[in-house]
Amino acid sequence: MDIKRSLLLLCSSYGSFLFAQEKALDTIYIFDSQMSKVKLFHPVRTITQKDIEKNSTSLSELLRYQSSIYIKENGRGAVSSPSFRGTTAQQTAFVWNGININSSFLGQGDVNNIPLFGYDQIDVKAGGGSVVYGSGAIGGSIHLNNVLDFNRGFKGSVFTEVASFDTYNNFAQASFSNEKLSVKVSGSYLTSKNDYKVPEFVVGSTPFDNINGRYYNTSVNFGVSYKIADHQTISWQNQIFDASQHYPIFEDNGNRTKYNAQTLRSLIAWDIQKSNLSNSLKVAYTEDNFQYFSDINQPKASGAEGKNYIFKNDFNYFITPKININAIGEFQVNKGEGYQSGIGSISRNVGSLAGLIRYFATKDLRFEAGIKKDFVEDISSPLLYSFSGKWDATPWYHAGINFSRNFRFPSFNDLYWQPGGNLNLLPETSTNIDMNHEFRLGDFKITLSPYYMDIKNLISWLPTSFGYWAPVNTYRVQSYGLESQATWNKTFGKHTLKLDAGYTYTKSINKETQMQMMYVPTHKAVGNIEYGYSFLKLYAQGLFNGLTYTSTDERRSTAIDPYFTLNTGISATVFKKYTVGFKVNNLTNEVYQTVSLYPMPKRNYSVYATINF
Repeated sequence: MDIKRSLLLLCSSYGSFLFAQEKALDTIYIFDSQMSKVKLFHPVRTITQKDIEKNSTSLSELLRYQSSIYIKENGRGAVSSPSFRGTTAQQTAFVWNGININSSFLGQGDVNNIPLFGYDQIDVKAGGGSVVYGSGAIGGSIHLNNVLDFNRGFKGSVFTEVASFDTYNNFAQASFSNEKLSVKVSGSYLTSKNDYKVPEFVVGSTPFDNINGRYYNTSVNFGVSYKIADHQTISWQNQIFDASQHYPIFEDNGNRTKYNAQTLRSLIAWDIQKSNLSNSLKVAYTEDNFQYFSDINQPKASGAEGKNYIFKNDFNYFITPKININAIGEFQVNKGEGYQSGIGSISRNVGSLAGLIRYFATKDLRFEAGIKKDFVEDISSPLLYSFSGKWDATPWYHAGINFSRNFRFPSFNDLYWQPGGNLNLLPETSTNIDMNHEFRLGDFKITLSPYYMDIKNLISWLPTSFGYWAPVNTYRVQSYGLESQATWNKTFGKHTLKLDAGYTYTKSINKETQMQMMYVPTHKAVGNIEYGYSFLKLYAQGLFNGLTYTSTDERRSTAIDPYFTLNTGISATVFKKYTVGFKVNNLTNEVYQTVSLYPMPKRNYSVYATINF
């Protein structure tokens, strides 16, 4: 069997190797060229633009209700961070079009300072991925992906929403493409007074009032792709984001503070895609700036500016119809400058070389092995590796196994913050193993994924005898549990019914104290049900979060109690172009927190409209 015929067979069997199917090149261009390969071996949850409409308040809300991730949010719209499989926020990688965008200063992404709109799909991948996606991809990774189509003509859409607490949310997108050129532009604007009250929740002697909770953000996205020759495409993707968060206070005469953030991301890619090989050369520039105001009416009290120059090449080649090799090289220059933080003008060079080999034994059995070495200036980095296997044993049972070593190197704040920065820190490392069991019965599918992680050299900020805090490599963490997902889709006549439910059991243990880590709920369950008839759709979402400790000693008195929240909504679509909808969030009026002392809103409402043309 010749190479091209084998590749087309693999494509039809797996539906993922877009680089191998020449016909697909006339249809779509995906900026993250690795994601199609990742999906061959790992379960990946994809969130579409239609899913986003159900949780359009923020990326935090979307991930809370439509993934297994625990989102810690200091009140609606404020500082927000993820906990993936019991790990810290720094151990989750945010990946924008194949580029790791975790902050060089914090080593993490603030979920509420990442725009929700402007992507064609959001992928959530559980488990280690440092061989491909770099530092921080220990617990999992969140992928913000853009797609450019060819031969689709002109398309456009407008989304607008008005919600409780003087919240206004708007998004518009337009695209045009022909045989050679594809262009897409979008923009979003979100503002909220965010002045909700929770009278049942008392701080001190005062019922909670989210004073000074205002926030806004705006983003602009632009993408263009041009076919410069047969099998060759040059593309440019950009994102500009500006945001401001006022931090809530508990008393009206309290000190009002705020945090401003601006990000710029620009990526140029040159892709060669043929039947048996592909190469993607990326050159990217990212910039992250922030300013903290200890008084909103005074100049900034502190801040930082980070700039990253990134060069990445991804070469993929089929030696034989069954053996595929993949070489990835990356070089970064990370620059930063702090203000009132003791961090001066700093620069760090980071390079890496990774190699992967994939073996397709049959159309039902495949393996992947990878190895990677990072070269981080002034830091000794470990050798990373990964192994994955996927077996489609029967039409109703598929099995997979993944084993990997992953890491996170110290952030700029860890190393250089003064006083406290520690230049002797070691990278965090982890050994991950997980299995995936997928069962299918007609329209019903259930996935069970047990996992285990052993994390060493965890970086923690602790108080010192000198009166300030400093980061040190502390204890080991053992994290294990089970992720499960069940889906059922059925269409009968004009009726459609979709069920999607997930349950996560997580134990994340400090191996010194044998106690559960902070802000890691042992139990989390989410469920979505959607019913459609003709032009009408009705949905409901449920979220259960178990007992969550907020201290290192499992103190029950300060723990966050279990809670259950329910959202629901209805929408109508007319002439396939115009949609209007109404949503009720927290229908049961639950009083709950995701971070101690910062309750989330009780029952609230929104109405929205979408126009497609």
